[in-house]
Amino acid sequence: MQIKALGRSGLAVSELCLGTMTFGNTTSESDSIRMIHQFMEQGGNFLDTANVYVNGRSEEIVGEAIKDFRPEVVLATKVRMQTADHANGAGISRKHIMQSIEESLRRLKTDYIDLYQVHVWDHITPIDETLRALDDLVTSGKVRYIGCSNFFAWQLMKSLACSDANRYVRFISIQPQYSLVSREMDREMISLCLEENVGIIPWAPLGGGFLTGRYTREEPSSGRLTAKVGESSWMLRATDRNFAILDAVLAAAQELDKTPAQIALAWLLGKKGITSPIFGASTLDQFADNMGSVGWKMPDEIWNRLDEASALPSEYPNRFIDKFARPL
Repeated sequence: MQIKALGRSGLAVSELCLGTMTFGNTTSESDSIRMIHQFMEQGGNFLDTANVYVNGRSEEIVGEAIKDFRPEVVLATKVRMQTADHANGAGISRKHIMQSIEESLRRLKTDYIDLYQVHVWDHITPIDETLRALDDLVTSGKVRYIGCSNFFAWQLMKSLACSDANRYVRFISIQPQYSLVSREMDREMISLCLEENVGIIPWAPLGGGFLTGRYTREEPSSGRLTAKVGESSWMLRATDRNFAILDAVLAAAQELDKTPAQIALAWLLGKKGITSPIFGASTLDQFADNMGSVGWKMPDEIWNRLDEASALPSEYPNRFIDKFARPL
């Protein structure tokens, strides 16, 4: 597995990141630990969790799995969501951050987090308060690097500018939803990250399971897409456009003798600016399937075909700006 630098940092991470949202829920503790160990044996070193995954149980399982080789792991977790039933039990205020880091460290059985991420923007807390608190955590040694997730482009740029102006640590990465069927980040976020050298670690790279090919145009009978609401709900995924993209994925899979999941992940691995797609698995078979996306390169012709099939329509101001682009 290839190793990459994460954003504007010297932090070396594997080209795939193992997501642990299902650990302790649809994935048993024993299978979760086996996945982590197999991931490490196959060259992976990047693990992502969050303090709200399965009410903290995911962090506990990850901590147990890595306790004997903690220095080898790049450990990422998140803060922001509701973790206690009181007014300060959510958000990215100094109070909630300082409480949450201690709880995560305890569950993860470690004294530091490699990448501590803001799970989503907080409209109540000023970003300078958040960044100062995170800067203090880095200074104290409890956190090595910071990142964010689910931000607008303006929110990320405001955060970077605040860090630069106050000499706080900078976000080195962002964790957005991004896949062949969810390319909204192409509008502004991708170009911002390339300009500012912010690493991109996409979540839901398989569109909540849609790109695995297990679903047809009929109503799903099982799986995450049966949810009535949420980013992976059937209402959002089952569109004519998405099924046309899935048809292109299935054709590429047949042509290359790969699985649809491997094709969808390999497309992301070939996308400029993407550092490490975060894949999850509920079973060991799903894990093995996803790991088959590395160790080979998709032919340019097929990659371009998938890219064109999933590209967003040309929109203002991009089409206007591109019209007047100056050649070098």
